Amino acid sequence: MSDSPAGDYTASSVEASTEVFVGYRELLFSIVYNLLGTVADTEDVLQETWLSWSAKKSRSPHQEIDNPRAYLVRIAVNHALGRKAAIKRRRETYVGPWLPEPLVGRVADEQPTADAAHRALQGESVSMALMVVLETLSPLERAVFVLHEVFGYEHAEIAGILDRTSSSVRQLAHRARAHVQARRPRYQADPQVQQQVTERFIDAALGGDLDALMQMLAPDVTMWTDGGGKVRTAGLRPVIGREKVCRLLAGYAGRAPQDIDIHYRHVNGDPSAVVFSEDSPYAVLVMDLQPETDQVRGIYAVINPDKLSSVRPGGEED
Repeated sequence: MSDSPAGDYTASSVEASTEVFVGYRELLFSIVYNLLGTVADTEDVLQETWLSWSAKKSRSPHQEIDNPRAYLVRIAVNHALGRKAAIKRRRETYVGPWLPEPLVGRVADEQPTADAAHRALQGESVSMALMVVLETLSPLERAVFVLHEVFGYEHAEIAGILDRTSSSVRQLAHRARAHVQARRPRYQADPQVQQQVTERFIDAALGGDLDALMQMLAPDVTMWTDGGGKVRTAGLRPVIGREKVCRLLAGYAGRAPQDIDIHYRHVNGDPSAVVFSEDSPYAVLVMDLQPETDQVRGIYAVINPDKLSSVRPGGEED
């Protein structure tokens, strides 16, 4: 290692740029995950963002970036948008309904870890139900919606990030907001109510109490089961309607392992159920409630083992 002042400056510059990136990593993870819906792709984009950031700093070590936060967000968002084409091709060959990879957090009274995926849950979280709707937007519409509606960026700021005019960003924002509102009006269920409904739902489903399920489910309830073609019992399309969903749940209950263990965790910010069998993740279940009645209008079941591989009984993820 060089003892020259230049060598010292380079070392300190690398350390400083690393510290800046790490300081914004949680924000970058949250934004990119909300754009892509998978942890692996998000981590790849963050790695690409770090490489772009470190290359910029190494090329111009004496040049100060006035707003590193804005610079890093712009890099991350554009890397994420560049990855969307490959993700779309994967989705076209995906077997059955596709659901976002669940971010499983700890219970409310535990301390969060330093991991970006967990810490993201303590800030801006987009529910599983809304993530599903966001999949129907164009990549640019989704980017504008996430940046404006979730993270509070102004249209002018988003225009700079996406290299678009402010007027075009406003048009994208209007279309995205109207699309989302038509498919899922913005509603945040009371967390305590959602927790209680989830626990009652699990008890009724596992106990085969069809009467209780019928009272709990909205008439037009929809159930999505994401098995990724790797779980034989997973359906190939969403199931719609109270009676059909009840029959499906009764079938699942009859085939469930005998040694299941239920952990109630926050998934994408919502109180949810994580099911384990012999300490291995078996399913993640998220309930979406109807505003007027608190009946269950959406059930999101992630049982694809690839999407559960990092989930641990204690709430930590690898």
